[in-house]
Amino acid sequence: MSNIHPQAYIEDGAKIGKNVTIEPFVVIKKNVIIEDNVVIKSNAYIDGFTTIKKNAVIWPGASIGTKTQDLKYRGEKTFVEIGENTEIREYATINSSCIENSKVKIGNNCLIMAYCHIAHNCQIGNYVVMSNSAMLAGHVIIEDFAVIGGMTPVHQFSRIGTHAMVGGFSRVSNDVPPYTIGGGYPYRMGGLNLVGLKRRGFSLEIRNELAKAFKFTYRLGLRLDEALKMIENETKPIDEIIHWIEFCKSSKRGLIGLEGIATKNQQKHPLEPLSIVK
Repeated sequence: MSNIHPQAYIEDGAKIGKNVTIEPFVVIKKNVIIEDNVVIKSNAYIDGFTTIKKNAVIWPGASIGTKTQDLKYRGEKTFVEIGENTEIREYATINSSCIENSKVKIGNNCLIMAYCHIAHNCQIGNYVVMSNSAMLAGHVIIEDFAVIGGMTPVHQFSRIGTHAMVGGFSRVSNDVPPYTIGGGYPYRMGGLNLVGLKRRGFSLEIRNELAKAFKFTYRLGLRLDEALKMIENETKPIDEIIHWIEFCKSSKRGLIGLEGIATKNQQKHPLEPLSIVK
């Protein structure tokens, strides 16, 4: 049995799982799927082809699955997925996607704090924390365990790597490598996210190898291709180093802090002018 307040508005066609709590003045539209043990608090608005997975909590005033703000949208069928055990706090906005059958996806065990914005085609991994009023433009990728400080906008098509920590009041216009910490405007790389890595159980050996990768990339004044060759030759081929190399090689917007050094990918896909977060 679910606990659905009589003053909640649920359109015919919406699918509601077991042991769901829906408080008064919630609006759930006809294509929404709510899985078991979800809690939806007062005044939340859930639209579109949205799925909210088990044990998620949606706090008052959150808006999920509404039409993208991308002006290219022409009525395509798109999706939103909120992962298990994820919390969407007060007045966060999560738009639907743009491009037929595409999806905005938020992983499991995430915390999306108050007034955050997640735009079309974003992909967010597991255990991600977005602090109050952090904002993602379209097509942003956030890898597992990343943390984004409050009041920080992230430019469209940018990526933030796994276990990276981005300080509050920053401006992210390029890719933030995994395992790093930094912030500000202009953005400054502080080094490895050592506290976060220790808390997640990364061994001293792994942290030392990542420290070498960071040094070669950011502290020796090398071109990125030169730095990556040094990393390949002078560090152990552990999973974290392989991920660092692959992340850097696949960057199309360029690494934050190295914006002036063009890579082959950037030459094929030049940086777009900075735009407002959508």
